[in-house]
Amino acid sequence: MIRFYKIWIWIFLVGVALFLLSSNTDVRQNWNPAERVIIEIISPVQRLVTQSIKTTEEFWLNYFYLVNVRHKNRQLKSELDALRMENSRYRELLSTHERLRELLCFRNSINLPVIAARVIARDPTGWFKSALIDKGTRSGVTLNMPVVNASGVVGRVVSVSPNYAKVLLIIDQNSAVDCLVQRSRQRGIVKGLSEHTCKLDYVVKSTDVKPEDVLVTSGLGGVFPKGLPVGCVQNVKEISGKLFSDIGARPYVDFSKLEEVLVILREQEPSNHQKEKK
Repeated sequence: MIRFYKIWIWIFLVGVALFLLSSNTDVRQNWNPAERVIIEIISPVQRLVTQSIKTTEEFWLNYFYLVNVRHKNRQLKSELDALRMENSRYRELLSTHERLRELLCFRNSINLPVIAARVIARDPTGWFKSALIDKGTRSGVTLNMPVVNASGVVGRVVSVSPNYAKVLLIIDQNSAVDCLVQRSRQRGIVKGLSEHTCKLDYVVKSTDVKPEDVLVTSGLGGVFPKGLPVGCVQNVKEISGKLFSDIGARPYVDFSKLEEVLVILREQEPSNHQKEKK
């Protein structure tokens, strides 16, 4: 309590001194000795009080300013995250639109009845290179129908259910596509090796096959229509003691980015029983 009394006394003295100074300002231009003593005593206290008030005011204003800034930063961060998510969705839509546009152009170029399908799964075991699509017998998909995309041949249907179908990709070792070298018309069988590599089998040595030659389907075998792009020749090696050349090929389709495909529809060949009826 004594401390508070002292503070009030100091405030009173400062007030008296200021009153005296302000009342005599217009009367005399110079201070008398008593006023000088009071000024010397009171001024440091007045400066301390003014500085304390100023510091308190700045702290108080800055505190509320920082609170508002923190709230604004949270709001801006939330808006930024929403814009990033929206931008990501727009980019995905743009990418999908571009792929579908290319697929539509390819569809128009082959002039065959097709149905679009989406790849919904890949073979998880790793034993087979296959994909699951979201179209089945209810959409007209049957066994051995060819599957393509805008880049070229993807594979053929090997299993089918009412709503889904399994596609054996041409990069699978069990796959075989009868092809032609577009430039020289040399025939061969494209078989799968890995995700990005195939081989062209049964091409006799010394035939006219060169790197970068385009491979297209021959139309033989009753699965793939003639002239569909498959890939291109990467390298040609003639191994001593072998009848056929060792030819590496690169498929045009990027199977790591396979998302939408076209199933080429065709009528099923009539069974023997149906033929007898006819």
